[in-house]
Amino acid sequence: MKPEELIDAVISIATDAGIAIRDIYLKGSFERELKSDNTPVTTADLTAHRLICERLSALTPDIPILSEEAADIPLATRQTWQRYWLVDPLDGTSEFIAGSGDFSVIIALVEHNRPVMGVVYAPMTQVCYYAIAGLGAYKRTDKQEVRICSRPILHREQVSLRLAVSRRQDPQSVLTLFHHPNHCELVVMGGAALKSCLVAEGRADCYVRVGPTGEWDTGAAQIIVEEAGGQLMDIELQPLTYNERDTLENPNFIVVGAPNLAWDKILIGE
Repeated sequence: MKPEELIDAVISIATDAGIAIRDIYLKGSFERELKSDNTPVTTADLTAHRLICERLSALTPDIPILSEEAADIPLATRQTWQRYWLVDPLDGTSEFIAGSGDFSVIIALVEHNRPVMGVVYAPMTQVCYYAIAGLGAYKRTDKQEVRICSRPILHREQVSLRLAVSRRQDPQSVLTLFHHPNHCELVVMGGAALKSCLVAEGRADCYVRVGPTGEWDTGAAQIIVEEAGGQLMDIELQPLTYNERDTLENPNFIVVGAPNLAWDKILIGE
């Protein structure tokens, strides 16, 4: 099946997973523990993981699934996949635990090591971002659905950059990467995918992630950002790769809404 034939079903799966997460969040009764990499996992993560995997397996029995909560699949096996689902059942677990509401469900379809479809669903706002390669990026609410575009910037010196930053990170650790940090206006939000979507819809100009993330954090966001007119790259301004290494950890990366800017001159050390 083509991605456009799957998108409505995938949005429904992401939405139902989000409803389950929202219910657990509002009740405030969940268990949490640390995984082997010292990142937290909760019963909401695991509930969403099971729901998504069961529903995706029923929808496309022939397409394997790589989820953050079941990622111990060796490269030798993964390399045989020409097409697979890349899932983060709950992006922003720390935000979930902290009670900020900034978390999302992420589902991407990857073909030949490139995301071709992505869905990011925010349970607390009930907003869904999605994109299909070649068919644009969209934002869906309970009231409307609109095509989204990142904000073009023609002349860097004429504007301040609106930089999306995390509530859980010292913004100075990101601002030090810019030649002119005083030209940056901070837009604060939790969750890696949601900050990328801010760039995709033009509410922020860039988002720099310093620190560990997995390929599941960026797969859906990458295709949404690209279809909106932006780019998601590593700090050396090269596209991220998927399912090509033993590790599934991403390098530090930057999401930009205006690829025409000379980002190699804006970032320090490039």
